[in-house]
Amino acid sequence: MAVFAIADLHLSLGTDKPMDVFEGWQDYVQKLEKNWRAVVSEEDTVVIAGDISWAMRLEETEKDFAFIHSLPGKKWLLKGNHDYWWPTRKKIDAFLAEKGFDSIGVIHNSAVLADGMALCGTRGWLYNAESDEDVKIVNREVGRLNASIDDGIRQGGDPVVFLHYPPVYDGAECREILDVLVKRGIKTCYFGHIHGSQAARRAITGEYAGIKMVLISCDHLKFLPLLVRGE
Repeated sequence: MAVFAIADLHLSLGTDKPMDVFEGWQDYVQKLEKNWRAVVSEEDTVVIAGDISWAMRLEETEKDFAFIHSLPGKKWLLKGNHDYWWPTRKKIDAFLAEKGFDSIGVIHNSAVLADGMALCGTRGWLYNAESDEDVKIVNREVGRLNASIDDGIRQGGDPVVFLHYPPVYDGAECREILDVLVKRGIKTCYFGHIHGSQAARRAITGEYAGIKMVLISCDHLKFLPLLVRGE
């Protein structure tokens, strides 16, 4: 069994917001499916770290989720900033069960064990410290990240963190999120959200504050899920 990661699928199979209009995204759904099937088996696990579907309501995600469900492996979703369809965990679980999408689950205030790792995470945030609303969002995300890591430790796994937002970007830190990673002894953090080669150069990858930072946005990975652990 292997563990893979990818973010920012930006699917719009049930809505009219194709990503093909952007440079480098032409025929991306076909590329993603071909690449995914080339490396992921049914026994593998894939973390999808946010910006999964352009749908505005949960019911509108059905075609996108059907596509994800058709791909090999167990898929675990985290929320991204464009996942406007995301309601409560209970409603998502009920929707997935109703549609028979049993290869898809959600990481939200929780963790999942895979190959000895505890797959933990939350959306994260990059923010303006002078904004009261942003401070509230960051505090909430910190709580969710700690809850996820706590759950992973309770299950006996070695925590690995997946975020949608980078904890550090273009010289700016989300200090509160970064502090959690450092204090909890997280060694590796995977993140998405960043698109395009110029923006990717402003993202911190490699070691930062003793943590290995890895960018996993779909276009950055050339639509090929990244191997996290296994063969």
